[in-house]
Amino acid sequence: MRNIIFQSNCYYHIYNRGVDKRKIFIDSKDYFRFLLSLREFNNIKPTGGLLLKQNIPLRGPKKNLLEVKPVVKIICYALLPNHYHLLLQQIENNGISKFMGKISNSYTQYINQKNNRSGSLFQGPFKAIQIKSDTQLLYVSAYINGNAEIHKITKAKQWKWSSYTDYLGLRNGNLCNKKIILNQFANMKEYGKYVNITIKKSTKRKDEIKQYLLE
Repeated sequence: MRNIIFQSNCYYHIYNRGVDKRKIFIDSKDYFRFLLSLREFNNIKPTGGLLLKQNIPLRGPKKNLLEVKPVVKIICYALLPNHYHLLLQQIENNGISKFMGKISNSYTQYINQKNNRSGSLFQGPFKAIQIKSDTQLLYVSAYINGNAEIHKITKAKQWKWSSYTDYLGLRNGNLCNKKIILNQFANMKEYGKYVNITIKKSTKRKDEIKQYLLE
């Protein structure tokens, strides 16, 4: 059980992995489906759920912005084969719990239907740690954006299932609120240097950085 009370306007590192560390993303359709959930369920109004079909386009006609009232700000994300990381700011009371509940339930249903399985997909409730300093906020953002390289999957800027290419200006995604991070650097290139340093530290000095992470 989480011993944490989510407070509005505060930032949180959110994380979960598959049961027994099994893969939760098998192919590109799975990654797209999870990203679509991040966009569609970030609304205080009922969304009606997502159809449990495999070929759902991530991009499509934009909703009328007057119809959308987000419950969280998504700062950055990383989806890896057997786990995910999110950096969120809660902006509505109980926003993170409601948001993550919808995502977890919907994605589990999608995977179970797609693969003719039943039961839990994730390793219990999602994990969360509150960000308590600006230094921690920057570090966690870099850790998440560099996660594919930290786990030796591929170079961080080559992994399309994270927000890192958006932060580098290599992709024009609008899912994340990047200003709180990028405004603290002279430019995107400087942020990229910081992420590279963080990747190196994360693979060599795990005890020193444990306070910032959940893994």
